[in-house]
Amino acid sequence: MQRFYKLFLVILIVIIAINLYAFDYRSEMMSEDNSKVVFSIATAIIGIILLYVMHTWSKIGVKK
Repeated sequence: MQRFYKLFLVILIVIIAINLYAFDYRSEMMSEDNSKVVFSIATAIIGIILLYVMHTWSKIGVKK
């Protein structure tokens, strides 16, 4: 994996960890306070999926 992808992978994992820490488990999942955290976690997960796709596409273009 290139350094670029590793850097963004670490950043996205840190974002998920911070948002899991900030999540209020006592209130409802989509309450006003938690909705920002839930959407941020979902965005980070989508970012990890897109990062994996970009990494896979970069491997396809490289000749062996």
